[in-house]
Amino acid sequence: MSERVRIFDTTLRDGEQSPGISLDAGEKLEIAEQLARLGVDIIEAGFPVASEGDFEAVTAIAKAVHGPVICGLSRTQLHDVDRCWDAVRHAARARIHVFISTSPSHMEHMLKMTPAQVINETRSGVGRAREHTEDVEFSPQDATRTPLDFMIEVLVAAVDAGATTLNIPDTVGYGIPWDFGALIQYVRKHVPGDYVLSTHCHNDLGLATANSLAGVQAGARQVEVCVNGLGERAGNAALEEVVMALKIRPDQFPGLETGVNTGELARTSRLVSRLTGYPVQYNKAVVGRNAFAHESGIHQHGVLAERTTYEIIDAADVGQTGRQIVLGKHSGRHAFADTLAKMGLTIQGDALNAAFVRFKELADRKVDITDADLEAIVAEELGTSVAPEFTLEALEVSGGTVGVPRARVVLARAGEKLESSSEGDGMIDATCKAIRAATGVDGTLTDFNVSSVTGGVDALGDVIIQLDAGGVKVSGRGVSTDVVEASARAYVNAVNKVLRVRARSDQRAAEVGP
Repeated sequence: MSERVRIFDTTLRDGEQSPGISLDAGEKLEIAEQLARLGVDIIEAGFPVASEGDFEAVTAIAKAVHGPVICGLSRTQLHDVDRCWDAVRHAARARIHVFISTSPSHMEHMLKMTPAQVINETRSGVGRAREHTEDVEFSPQDATRTPLDFMIEVLVAAVDAGATTLNIPDTVGYGIPWDFGALIQYVRKHVPGDYVLSTHCHNDLGLATANSLAGVQAGARQVEVCVNGLGERAGNAALEEVVMALKIRPDQFPGLETGVNTGELARTSRLVSRLTGYPVQYNKAVVGRNAFAHESGIHQHGVLAERTTYEIIDAADVGQTGRQIVLGKHSGRHAFADTLAKMGLTIQGDALNAAFVRFKELADRKVDITDADLEAIVAEELGTSVAPEFTLEALEVSGGTVGVPRARVVLARAGEKLESSSEGDGMIDATCKAIRAATGVDGTLTDFNVSSVTGGVDALGDVIIQLDAGGVKVSGRGVSTDVVEASARAYVNAVNKVLRVRARSDQRAAEVGP
């Protein structure tokens, strides 16, 4: 008989807390729908009390996404718990995840509470959540730096108040695998009741996946993870790593299985990377570009003779395929739409027209167009359901070793053409300055990253920037065979996000009133 290890995905909550990530409701919904296709058991959709935008996103996901349990995070305060329930109650299966800090450091410096007060808060918050739903999770934040006896007291209080899942967070990545596994065993032994034991491990020492697996081996039957290992500071345990470790090593995890459709792992990774603006490192386990690449002649010879000589995972099992599609500049709209549909990208109407125009522009410059190319241009055009404020109409640049680099841009806004020119330290700098002048949005580039989507001299350039506009920090992404154009598209994308964030802030201020 097999036993299920529940996969609890917190990409939309803990993952979004990564510096520079700010997803709008449409982007969060797109990721949640892909997580449902992936087959995760629980989606932690957000922290509803944190902001109006978070509340709206969690509500939208609860209403639209079917299959997984939809979970919201909440502190123990009764108002927080009620607000969380207001957001998740629309789901067919809803969960409230209540947490409070339990380590001496957190209680003294953050909560300003005594141990007795923390226990009372735990009973109160969990009890209130249980009034709303039978599916209640509880986490003692910073558990790995909490004295064992006190943590057990808190966990017993949580179970007595109605918690059905006990999550043990290694909040600061302090755990070591054998020590963390022993902690899970200790909780199982000393906390009576009917509950599922869970892990939530951070990667500050690079041990998040190892600690999570040690927890599973010790009896945890839920693992909290993020796609691509996103999350606070060094990130969380990576979903794809935990899932594949359980699948590849049944000798170490006998009788355990997950409900994840591993063939969707690579697609999920790419989607999250594009919408968050966080690139996946080339040598990332399971989903990285080099995860199935072989440079050494000895390795190449072995793999050509028999794949399993140097590959423990079949690339096809995680959706990592090298198939090239036959599309070019002579292809029609029907063939384009049919190819996208076979890739699982179903779009229609104006959305299809916009993506087709970008495809034709690319086809004029690039001979071979791959699945990754198509996903990149579709993601750039359709990554959000919100119509952009500005669109790039034209770009003209000049530079070289003689003369000052210059750029001229033409942007469109509500049918109006806006033109601006500027000089800079280079063509990209001049382009960004021209866009800044045309849009009137002043900002500082805090990060700039360029990579290629595919190989070859005609590869698509993929530019990701981080922009700080008066305290509003956003990411922008653009793709093109011309890296200057890709940079311009990324900058315009970031400006549009800044304007959306400001508009939401103004709207909330107007609703609240003076």
